[in-house]
Amino acid sequence: MCGICGQFNFVGHEPVDADTIRRMTDAMVHRGPDDEGYFISGPVGLGFRRLSIIDLAGGHQPMSNAEETVWVILNGEIYNFKELRAELEQRGHSFRTRSDTEVIVHGYKEWGTEVFNHLNGMFGVAIWDAEKQRLVVARDAMGIKLIYYRIANGQVTFGSEIRPILAAENSKPTVDPVALNLFLRFRYTPSPLTIFEGIQKLAPGTMLIFEQGKYRVERWYNYTRIPFLSHTDEEEAAQELLELYRAAVRRHLLSDVPVGILLSGGLDSGLLLALMNEQGGPWPAYTIGYGESFEDDELADAAETARLLGARHVTVRLDRAEFERSLPRIVECLEEPIAASSIVPMYFVSQRARQDVKVALIGQGPDELFGGYKRHLGVHYGNWWRRLPTGLRSAVGFAVNGLPRNEMLKRGVSSLGTEDRLKRYQDVFSLAPAKTIDGLFQDDSLPNGQSHELVDYWRGLVPQMVHTDELGGFQLLEIRSSLPDELLMYADKLSMAHSLEVRVPYLDRTIVEYVQRLGSHFKIRNGSRKWLHRQVCQSYLPPRILRRKKRGFAVNVVDEWFRSSLRGKLPELLLDEGSLMFELLKPEPVRNLLKAHQSGRHDNHKLLFSLVMLEYWLREVRSDQRPALQTNSLTV
Repeated sequence: MCGICGQFNFVGHEPVDADTIRRMTDAMVHRGPDDEGYFISGPVGLGFRRLSIIDLAGGHQPMSNAEETVWVILNGEIYNFKELRAELEQRGHSFRTRSDTEVIVHGYKEWGTEVFNHLNGMFGVAIWDAEKQRLVVARDAMGIKLIYYRIANGQVTFGSEIRPILAAENSKPTVDPVALNLFLRFRYTPSPLTIFEGIQKLAPGTMLIFEQGKYRVERWYNYTRIPFLSHTDEEEAAQELLELYRAAVRRHLLSDVPVGILLSGGLDSGLLLALMNEQGGPWPAYTIGYGESFEDDELADAAETARLLGARHVTVRLDRAEFERSLPRIVECLEEPIAASSIVPMYFVSQRARQDVKVALIGQGPDELFGGYKRHLGVHYGNWWRRLPTGLRSAVGFAVNGLPRNEMLKRGVSSLGTEDRLKRYQDVFSLAPAKTIDGLFQDDSLPNGQSHELVDYWRGLVPQMVHTDELGGFQLLEIRSSLPDELLMYADKLSMAHSLEVRVPYLDRTIVEYVQRLGSHFKIRNGSRKWLHRQVCQSYLPPRILRRKKRGFAVNVVDEWFRSSLRGKLPELLLDEGSLMFELLKPEPVRNLLKAHQSGRHDNHKLLFSLVMLEYWLREVRSDQRPALQTNSLTV
């Protein structure tokens, strides 16, 4: 796991400035404290920071072939690199290291950009083809690693984070109001947007190609689900899934440095630990907790799992005061505002794990793959709702909207009646209706006639949804959008802030593609979620673990802390007319959201949390040493 960056003057081919490349690379020392490297040749410059994980002695980057015609910088891990190396050696390629990066060098020589379809791993990668004067920059299929870029004046500047791009710029970037609108509605900013005007991020499974004075974005990962036609044997499906899990965990444990696990009290990380035990152990397991007074505290559950499975359990305790103090620091690490309550526990558990290990496995993925959230039940059974007579649906909807709080239920009832498929999925994701979010903005802040709908960024995925059922279509968009641009984004940023590599075995390509071929009855059955995944878990975990309710690093505790904070310190940010957010937003609608929440009429804590994170982000940007940002031509 590392940090990569670079610059290419693809139109005029002017020489890059070596000091700029070094300045960009220095902005990511936290991503790679073990080593640094550079390749600078005429119009192209590549920078690299290394966190040494595999081939500690021989994995220096940038890496080239013997003829130095192909240069590669890689952030991530290629888990099938040994198999690819053997295949490439049979084709006549000679290797000089044991590094996974070198298979990309020779794989590109053999297959060109088709090499990405041969890779099973997580990666942000840049390839310089000296013979063709071509630069290729790509993001992995599941979007586990990130690539940001800025294209202006015939030049591309890119990096694993936004920091190196800002370090290279002399201009003052601006806040993109369309991206801000989407953030407030969905808690994250979808690819290819970022909160910064002019800085974009590659969508999962896509690549940038620069050659002959032009550039293009292409989707290299075009997996389209083909349902299993005769796959009805449940025991066979469970066994096949188990074997895929075992193989993925075995690959993800490949490391020349110590490995641990981030352990919640739930079944996903419990199964992951059990599968890790088949490959060795005992493993250090890290859990965050909040104290026994909280019903949702996970320390006791995780301790029991660790004891049953023989792990060395390490605990991290967090209190509300530290939660409030930590928010500005966490926002700085994220670079873009993300309003998921699990960012706080993720930051602190990563910090503790890094004291012992360089690599940690995490149980992210089964909820999205198998339908583990309440919203999946609504999507799955939504067809029944839409078949009801219009009058009955209206009556039920009116009754639900009259309930105090219960915003999730209200949004669900409203969204599932939408006939257009993509619009329906978008409404399920929304924290609030578009009209409510638009009403927060100052007049003329949003560009007239410019769409700011999430569905606009999903259109390119429609061909992959051809053979999906209702639940499968929704999950495909989760896997390609909210999972990489929200959950995996903050997992990468907050772990690498502490120089910790986090791996997600359940998102191995073999697993994701297998599960996508399954029908929804393998995922939700008789109101029970994650059905097939639970069948596999039964072979490893006792019933008392299987029956535990979902907590996910006890984010419900953090949610409750935020609700409590809205009666204390945090409202100051929302009520202060001097808050920076009010250069773009109107104070009165924000105050009305807070009043409605505090009165108990509505539960607006998620949207209010988004506003707090926005304000912290704006303040962090203004106080930072990098060039001051502007919002809508106003200096932040």
